Amino acid sequence: MTGDHDKSLRLLERARGQGAISTAVIYPCSIESLKGALEAADAGIITPVLVGPRIDIERIARQSGLDLSCVPIEDVAHPLEATYRAAALVHEGRVQVLMKGSLHTDELMKAAASRKAGLLTPRRVSHVFVMDVPTHGRLLFVADAAINVAPKLRVKRDITQNAIDCAHATGIETPKVAVLSAIETVNEAIPSTVDAAALRDMAQRGEIVGAIVDGPLAFDNAISADAARLKGLETPVAGAVDVLIVPGIEAGNILYKSLVYLNNAVAAGVVMGMRAPIVLTSRADSSASRVASAGVACLLVQHRLASAAAGTAR
Repeated sequence: MTGDHDKSLRLLERARGQGAISTAVIYPCSIESLKGALEAADAGIITPVLVGPRIDIERIARQSGLDLSCVPIEDVAHPLEATYRAAALVHEGRVQVLMKGSLHTDELMKAAASRKAGLLTPRRVSHVFVMDVPTHGRLLFVADAAINVAPKLRVKRDITQNAIDCAHATGIETPKVAVLSAIETVNEAIPSTVDAAALRDMAQRGEIVGAIVDGPLAFDNAISADAARLKGLETPVAGAVDVLIVPGIEAGNILYKSLVYLNNAVAAGVVMGMRAPIVLTSRADSSASRVASAGVACLLVQHRLASAAAGTAR
């Protein structure tokens, strides 16, 4: 991570300052996934527990010159069983975060969302990217670009609330949320504009809390106050947006990859809406993204514990 990514560096300092979080790394049977977990540990972000076939993990470590002498390994042969064992560690109170290793995302999420894993909550499971874009002055939270393909309105409500909660965990008290579409007016020929207006109304009624929500907004109007002014738009979100709610997975995937590959952004990815956050990274992700993702997940745990303690105190 370079000086261009000062926002991610501050995020990691915030996570590190509150102590490492115990994390089950599920099936870390590639150099990238094993190295990413150990780098997050070296950064003081997590305390890893490796869940997978011991013989394979130790072989990869030897070949890569990685030291596992102080890292516990739960010896589980198959990726599916590794996910179930990691979920059991959550229930046992031994870990508070799950981290994807080298298994496929679909394989991990199918097992993690099963009844056997027991990790689901009433909230819909969704994904949030926390983007550090060097050319932009603040972190951008993009949801959902990885899990929910074509979400209906009620699912979008949970996607939005999860993203707001993620922003809270990083220290943003009242995030500004733009619900994106292609235009700024409601047009029934573009269903995402109808949903965007409905989400805005939900926030006004208190069905979505903790943020200022507006939409529909095109991307330029969310990012640029000048663009909004030229179009005659009056919105507190323009030029000060924190959270971008995308219409569907295609738009979200294109947006986040554009920011990464054209703007050198660091993208931290985490799954929310379960009993433990899941660090969800791609095989193509940089080590900076892997460590930043662990940092976000740990901030989520720390924020939840702090909120629970405050509730108990009251």
